[in-house]
Amino acid sequence: MNRIDFEPSYLKIKKEELKKRCEELWKILEKCHLCPRDCGVNRLKGEIGFCKATGTKILISSYFPHFGEERGLVGKGGSGTIFFTYCNLRCIFCQNWEISHLGHGYGVTINQLADIMLELQKRGCHNINFVTPTHYSPFILKAIDIAADKGLILPIVYNTSGWEKVEILKFFDGVVDIYLPDFKYWDSKIAKKYSPGAENYPEITKKAIIEMNRQVGVAKPAKDGIIYRGLMIRHLVMPNNVSGSEEILKWIAENLPKDTYINIMPQYTPHYKAFDYPEIARRLNLKEYRDIVEMAKELGFTNLDIRAYFNIE
Repeated sequence: MNRIDFEPSYLKIKKEELKKRCEELWKILEKCHLCPRDCGVNRLKGEIGFCKATGTKILISSYFPHFGEERGLVGKGGSGTIFFTYCNLRCIFCQNWEISHLGHGYGVTINQLADIMLELQKRGCHNINFVTPTHYSPFILKAIDIAADKGLILPIVYNTSGWEKVEILKFFDGVVDIYLPDFKYWDSKIAKKYSPGAENYPEITKKAIIEMNRQVGVAKPAKDGIIYRGLMIRHLVMPNNVSGSEEILKWIAENLPKDTYINIMPQYTPHYKAFDYPEIARRLNLKEYRDIVEMAKELGFTNLDIRAYFNIE
């Protein structure tokens, strides 16, 4: 498989089916329940829910070929990353808190979003990588439809916190090629503590990841080293094991194939309000990371991303 002979999922779906999904997903903005917060606001009339996004415009902070993502997404041309402003989860330790909490960014239309995707393709990117897409999912689906008509042929990456409703994910079945979810927390009390109001994060995320795996299967690089399809799970190991890394890995081992792609991430650094919580007010140490990596190997995982295994202090 290579870029020339790869056909993204959204080109295979019937045009009338895609347009029907766009219309149905758009209607949800009238009483927004795109994410597990179920705010119920009418975004089409300008009402603002927890995520602070409206139904009249899309806010993005930046877009560019990203070379800091997983190697299977980056290749030689980079991942065509589009960072959306605001977030429905809003972790208190977010490294991009200026974007997710404060809303730094600028507005674009659906047509402009489609044009951005085509620009990233022209610049040689290997995929279109939507970062924090949940609260803008109706806009994104419409933009993909428009971009496809104008010649978009890149795989779509849905880069999310993992806190996704299965009913919304089903709108993207046959549209998204690569799901890139976090699995942040195992314990509901911890989820609520660091992402206020998200005590159902573990329960919701487990269901979401199962659905993502059903849609796209296991992610493996093609002969050119690029990943074109599949589920890629990220797990950020945190100090003092507050994220419940062991339990998360055991759950994945029991519920997904052993060759599931898992990026065990060691780069936790305290940001924003993390310094108000002593247990996470420091960087991860090597032993904490190494213990989780060794456990993952003992569980029999065969598709681990542990590039930074020896790169933390």
